[in-house]
Amino acid sequence: MSASELSASLWRERELLDLLVFKLEEEQLLLAAGKSRWLQYATREVEQVMERLRAAGLARAVEVSAVAGEWGAQPGATLRELVEHAPEGPWGELFSAHLQAMAELTSQIKELRDLNELLLRTAIRSSQETLAHGSEDIAIYNANGVSRGPAVDAHIFDRSM
Repeated sequence: MSASELSASLWRERELLDLLVFKLEEEQLLLAAGKSRWLQYATREVEQVMERLRAAGLARAVEVSAVAGEWGAQPGATLRELVEHAPEGPWGELFSAHLQAMAELTSQIKELRDLNELLLRTAIRSSQETLAHGSEDIAIYNANGVSRGPAVDAHIFDRSM
């Protein structure tokens, strides 16, 4: 295995991370719009991308180990350690750029995951309140999970009397 094969593997993994960001944003839009009917499909797609990422991560680890052996790094070296052992030339910068881009994508994924979890908890809480109160006035939640209080009915006043 060579450094160029490792770079190609890192590109594939970055594309999968980018796809995961897209799928989580798609899931977030469904949650915010209250379209729970389609949520199971979006969640399944997120899980499929996660499976592909696990396989890509395993392949990357194998390739990093092979390149680490060629460059004199420890057999179980990480990508960050591999950057430190990179020979003269562009490989150190290239792998460092991959590492930085993957860290940024991972940060975006964490933020989206946390927001989606908040939206899901809010939807569950709203559903539980609806079931608990029956037809009584209940709080209405906006897309950010903030309660706007009970819905106010319109009133008509007859001033002709």
